Amino acid sequence: MQKNVELIATYVNRAEVPRETWLTLLREATEQIDVLVFSGTFFAQSNPHVAKMLIERAEQGATVRLCFGNPDGDAVAARGQEEGIGGGTLAAKIRASLSYYRALLSHERCEVRLHNTTLYNSLFRYDEILLVNPHIWGQPASANPVLQLKRVGELGWFDNYTESFDAIWADAQPWAP
Repeated sequence: MQKNVELIATYVNRAEVPRETWLTLLREATEQIDVLVFSGTFFAQSNPHVAKMLIERAEQGATVRLCFGNPDGDAVAARGQEEGIGGGTLAAKIRASLSYYRALLSHERCEVRLHNTTLYNSLFRYDEILLVNPHIWGQPASANPVLQLKRVGELGWFDNYTESFDAIWADAQPWAP
């Protein structure tokens, strides 16, 4: 049996991903940064300079696409109920998280959209590296495992996940605060 070389690391939960891993991936991305989350609160709270770093990456030529749950959408309300925090709480977390990214809207290579999709996972793409945070019903994303993938060829796990991002992105609406 051949080992899947796309899978380069696993973490018991999102908090186990070293902060330096997040920072290094962000600093080294040169082409594509994609983020798919409901609220992604931790993304800015664990790195207070994330918006500035995303803008720097865009100014160096990377395309930055951030896709958050629509705080007024049915998917957010359902997810909040499933996690036991209520849809209003999750919606408030999304609105708070979005406030960190307002500066991105004025940059040509940065875009922020809102989706109304049931997410089976959160995705964090940095060029050819992808962190996949699968969602387990009833648990917050932070309590779920993370898989770190590296694209090694076409039609593998990496491409399946990025194709799902693209499908959600295509249906998401631009964020206009």
